[in-house]
Amino acid sequence: RQQKWKSSVSTQAKMPPCDFVPEKYKSYPYERMQKIREQNISPSLRMYYKKPLLLHQGHMQWLFDYEGQRYLDLFAGIVTVSVGHCHPKVTMATQKQLARLWHTTNIYMHPSIQEYAEKLTSLLPDPLKVVYLTNSGSEANDLAMFMARLYTRNFDIISFRGAYHGGSPYTLGLTSIGLYKHGVANGFGCSTTMLPDVFRGPWGGSHCRDSPVQTVRKCSCSEGVCHANDQYIEQFKDTLNTSVPKTIAGFIAEPIQGVNGAVQYPRSFLKEAYRLVRERGGICISDEVQTGFGRTGSHFWGFQTHDVVPDIVTLAKGIGNGFPMAAVVTTKEIASSLAQNLHFNTFGGSPLACVVGAAVLDAIEEDGLQKNSEDVGTYMLLELAKLRDKFEIVGDVRGKGLMIGVEMVADKDSRHPLPAEEINQIWEDCKDMGVLIGRGGLYSQTFRIKPPMCITKKDVDFAVEVFHSALQRHMERAA
Repeated sequence: RQQKWKSSVSTQAKMPPCDFVPEKYKSYPYERMQKIREQNISPSLRMYYKKPLLLHQGHMQWLFDYEGQRYLDLFAGIVTVSVGHCHPKVTMATQKQLARLWHTTNIYMHPSIQEYAEKLTSLLPDPLKVVYLTNSGSEANDLAMFMARLYTRNFDIISFRGAYHGGSPYTLGLTSIGLYKHGVANGFGCSTTMLPDVFRGPWGGSHCRDSPVQTVRKCSCSEGVCHANDQYIEQFKDTLNTSVPKTIAGFIAEPIQGVNGAVQYPRSFLKEAYRLVRERGGICISDEVQTGFGRTGSHFWGFQTHDVVPDIVTLAKGIGNGFPMAAVVTTKEIASSLAQNLHFNTFGGSPLACVVGAAVLDAIEEDGLQKNSEDVGTYMLLELAKLRDKFEIVGDVRGKGLMIGVEMVADKDSRHPLPAEEINQIWEDCKDMGVLIGRGGLYSQTFRIKPPMCITKKDVDFAVEVFHSALQRHMERAA
C-alpha cells in the first residue's frame, strides 16, 4: 500500500537539471544499514521520515541517495552546509591541508589559526576582535556563558522561551524547548523570559518584523509606535524585576530563532533589551549559529539586522560548511577574564579547521552568497506567501534571506498547530517528490527552509510547486 501511495504522489514541477553524476553506491545494502543503526548506534539519534533516507553523495544544493535518486536539499544538514555540499573550493583547500598538517594543538603556532582569526574578525565590528575556536555550537555557547559569568562576576543569564542554545548540561539551562529537556538538574542560574513572537504570542501585527512577509494579524499601532514591542519589553522588565538579582551576568538570544521555526521579534526589541541588560551589569550574547555568514541576506551577521553590537558572538554550523568547528568572538577585556586560569581546547582551531573556515569565507564572497541569500530568499518568501493566502492551514510565512519558516495551523483564527499526522504526510509527500525540508517549533508544526546559500530561483520554483502539490493533496485527503 505504501508503495502505491508513493507512486500516486505526482507534481507538475520539473526538477531543475544538474550535470553532476554521482558515483555508484558500493556500501552495505539498505536493510543491513538499518540493522546496524538499530543495534550499534545510540537510539537518541533519531531519524527523519518513515523510511529513513540513506544518502550517499552531495553536490552543492543536491543530495543523492543509495539508489541514485536526487533531492533538492532545503535543510542543509540543519542549516550547516552554507556554501554547498562538497564545494570545490573548500574541498580542494581541505585536501591540500590534509596532506600538510592536521593537528598540533595551539601550544604551538601554525599559520592557519592566525590567518583565519584575522580574516574572521575583520568581518566583525569593533570591539569584537578576539576569537576562541571550538568544535560545536553547544561548546561555543557553553564558553560564552562561562565568560559572561567570569567577566561580570555575576551568575544569572536570561534567555527566551523557545530558544535553542545547545544540548550540553550547561547550555540546557538556556535551551527552552521541552523536547530537549531531560529529567536531570539543569538551568541553575538561567531564567527564561517571554518570547516576543508576533505570530503566536499575545501581541503582534502586520508591521512588526524585519521580513518581506508580515503576519496576517492586524496591527493596532499608530505611526512610529510599535504596540507589540512595548508590551513585550514590559514583560522583559517584569523578568528583570522578579526572576533575577539586581545584577546579572547576561542575556543570550538568536537574532531569528532557529529550532523554534524562524521566529522573529518586533524590529526594535533587541535594541531595547540590550540596553536594559547592560543597565544591570550584564553582557549581551548573540547566538549566530544559524543566522551568521550572510544567511539573512541584508547583513553578514544577524545582530546587524537589529542595529545592535553584542559583547559576545557565538558561531558554528555554517562556519565550516559541515566541518565540525565553532567560535566565540568577543572583546579583549572579556576574553582576558578567561586568561586568569588555564582554559584549553584540544581540537579547537586545528590547522585543518582553520583552513576550512577560511575557504568557506572565500567561497561566500567569491560566489556572492550573501546577495544570493537576499535575492533568492526574498523571492521564495513572496512565493510562499501566495500559498499562505491560498490555504487555510498555512498560518504564517516568515523569515529573512534563506532563513525561512512556514507555520502550519488547524485554521488561521485559532492558530492551533496542525495535527502532527497531517504535517507528517505533507512533509513525506515533499520528500517523495524530491524536496527535503526541516521541521521545528514547540509542536514540530513549522517547516524550516534553510538551504545551502547557492540555491537558485529555478530551484525555488520547483520547491514551491512541490509544496503546493503536497498541500493540494492534503486538501483532497481532508475532503
